[in-house]
Formats: sequence, structure tokens, C-alpha cells
Amino acid sequence: MSEHSANPSAAPGRSRAVKAVIPAAGLATRFLPATKAVPKELLPVVDRPVLQYIVEEAAQAGIDDILLITGRGKTSMVDHFDRRPDLEDRLAKKPELLAEVKRTEELAAIYTVRQPEQLGLGHAVGYAESHVGDAPFAVLLGDEFVKPSEPLLPAMLELQARTGGVVLAFFEVDPAETSRYGIASVEPAESEYSDIAEVVKVTGMVEKPSPEDAPSNLAVLGRYVLPGKIFDAIRRTRPGSGGEIQLTDAMELLRTEGVPVHAIVYRGTRYDTGMPLGYLQTVVQIAAEREDLGAEFRKWLTEFVNNGDETVTAAVLNGIRDASGGADT
Repeated sequence: MSEHSANPSAAPGRSRAVKAVIPAAGLATRFLPATKAVPKELLPVVDRPVLQYIVEEAAQAGIDDILLITGRGKTSMVDHFDRRPDLEDRLAKKPELLAEVKRTEELAAIYTVRQPEQLGLGHAVGYAESHVGDAPFAVLLGDEFVKPSEPLLPAMLELQARTGGVVLAFFEVDPAETSRYGIASVEPAESEYSDIAEVVKVTGMVEKPSPEDAPSNLAVLGRYVLPGKIFDAIRRTRPGSGGEIQLTDAMELLRTEGVPVHAIVYRGTRYDTGMPLGYLQTVVQIAAEREDLGAEFRKWLTEFVNNGDETVTAAVLNGIRDASGGADT
């Protein structure tokens, strides 16, 4: 599909985003020393790296052109999606495993650009301009993904094709936890978008507000669909929080200039691998759901936890039941 091919549901003169950008140049200091030589994006969740889940999410939504914003020492991310004829030859008598290896090569066309120093998410996204041009595109952060059976990106692409503006994704958090996230102020969206998903119109965003100052309990999820004009906004954005060029500030600049900003409230399953605890929870949840591993893994984990504190046991088992749709452990 051409990057400028029309989508039947897009507004006249607008195209649907067919490229995605994954910023992945960070140092991942929370995972040191593991990430000294191995990119955080390649840490395994059972038998696939985090990055593969994210590329699969994009591919599922019809995006097969992926730009990785990389940094020093991260070339192995590209290697994961490259061909390995020697390995394929060794797997000739293991067709199922061979198919899994070859699948990584066929998910998408992978391109890269180097971000020489990490100066914020907006700064990273700015490096995608030469690849993306003036067409809309998706941004998928490299430490979050959603359950394949509960997709988010298709609805975001549809909404952006209709509005031509900025489209975000939100999820609900406990009001006591708003200081950990970027929180949005919203109002009801136009009724014409009600057929897409649960859509709200964004009137502003606050970075990590205290519970008493938070305008809502809707937190920003690491998915964006942006118009090409975001690059000009990034160039005009001054360094903000932490002395970095923030994508939030560039999007807010566009909003004040009349570009519509909407969001989809996502109520599906979100996996957050950005911190060690979330990463471990993701591994456990996905392992517990696997048809080939789930039953035996849940049985072992139940026995393991039962040797410890009863409070911990209850918490872990509740988490497993939630992840496996209430299945018995």
C-alpha cells in the first residue's frame, strides 16, 4: 500500500497512517546491569522480546513500515528482524520453530535512524521526519504493548484519518496514582466519532499532578497517531521538563493553534515493561495465558507462592486469574 493511498473512511484529501515510529534510544538505567549490553527492548517475555510484541501490534493494524529511533549499542534490535540463513538451515528439520524464526523477518520492513543523544521524546520523534515526510504516522513507545485480542491501534488510525489531528490513548488509573503519569483534561467528543470507540476530546494535559490537582484519572498510554505537522511544532518547542524537548509540549502547541486533539479511552489489557516490577508482571501474565505453558506454569507458581506469605499468595493468584480470564489455578 502506498503511504498516500486513500482510506475509504478517511476524510476527503486525508490519508491513513501506514508508517510507525518506535523511539528506542534510551539507556534503560532501571534495568542495569542487564541492559549494559542488551537493549531493554530485547528483554524476553517468555520467548519473544518486548520489541517483537510491539512490531506485531503495528503489523496487526496494517502497518508494515517501522522506523526504529536507536542509540549507541542497539544494533542488535535490527538484527532480531534480519534474516539468519545459517540458523534457518539448522532448523530445517524443526518446521514449527523455523516458521517462528522466519516470521520475525516478514512482520515489517525495519528502518533505523540514530539519535546521537537523548534529549526527550519530542527530540527523538523529530528524527523521523526524513522517513515519514508530511504524512500521518503512529508512534509506539518501546516499553508498552496491548493484548493482541484487544487491539487499540486500528481505532486510533481510523480516528486520526477522520480528524486529521493528534490522536492519543488513555487508560484509567487509581486517583491516588496520578502523580506517576501524564494526566489529561477532557470533554465529550463530537458524536460523529462515537462509532469508532470510546472517544474524548482533549483540552489539556498535566505532567504527574498530585491527586488533588489532577483534572481526571485518565493517564497517557504510550501510543500516538500524529499528523506530519508535528515536526514543525517540535522545532518550535523549547526544552521543558528535565531540560528535554517534550512531545507533550509539541502536541499542546498544535492544540493551541487549532489542531484537533482526541483520545481513545482504552479498557483492554495493557502490559508495561518499563520498570522491573511491571516487566516481571508481564512475563507472569503472558506465561500464565500460554496454551503450551499456562496450566503447568500456574500450577508451579501456585505451589511456589503457597510456601510464602498468605497475603502474597492471594495477590499473585488474583493477578494470574485476571490475566487468564478467571481460569482455575
